[in-house]
Amino acid sequence: MPILERRIIGFLCNWCSYGGADAAGVSRFTQPTDLRVVRLPCTGRMNPIFVVKALLAGADGVLVSGCHPKDCHYSEGNYYARRRLEVIKRFLPVLGIEPLRFEYTWVSAAEAKRWQEVVTAFTEQIHALPPVPRLPDDTGIERLLRELENSPLPICGCHAGHE
Repeated sequence: MPILERRIIGFLCNWCSYGGADAAGVSRFTQPTDLRVVRLPCTGRMNPIFVVKALLAGADGVLVSGCHPKDCHYSEGNYYARRRLEVIKRFLPVLGIEPLRFEYTWVSAAEAKRWQEVVTAFTEQIHALPPVPRLPDDTGIERLLRELENSPLPICGCHAGHE
């Protein structure tokens, strides 16, 4: 019986995690193909509602990854992200969503091998859970990704006036 691919959304910081994911690809590291990436200027821009909307739209899992603490391109965006993401992780059970469907981590652009390990471990974690039920005409994820691409939100959520 073939293993079905799951729909996992990854919100990645442009400056670190996206670079680490790109380096893992360029280095031809073996990685699961379940992840669909949304590139963010900073995890500080990561609105926790993005996580909830993705999971409610039918994503099997959501992974957020950004710069290591004290290494944020926008100084402190990842600190704001960490607080928000921890709150949403604790709130997911209230919505009836398995908390294991969401994870956040820090991966730098120089950590291609670490990226491979993170995405592989998270994908295995998602595959261990039952799949999210699908509607026959389910286009929720594709619609959500289009909405996020056109989102007019600020670059960073730290309120420091970045443009």
